[in-house]
Amino acid sequence: MKQFHPARKRVDVSVGESVRVLRELQEMSQNELSGMTGIPQSTISAIENDRVRLGVERAKVLARALQCHPGVLVPLSP
Repeated sequence: MKQFHPARKRVDVSVGESVRVLRELQEMSQNELSGMTGIPQSTISAIENDRVRLGVERAKVLARALQCHPGVLVPLSP
């Protein structure tokens, strides 16, 4: 069996970009995401623009609404 090599990171994506991409892929507006999560639309905008830190609890709430694992939104540092 051949040795497997870990995948190389090819693109740097910020936490805010991750949230925005997942939201847009689901054709969801910031207002719709706000309604699903209880997080104000202004805070979602600030998260997507990396002006506000996501935090663990918000990551869990957003991940549930965006149907992904919280680790997708907040990747571990190498």
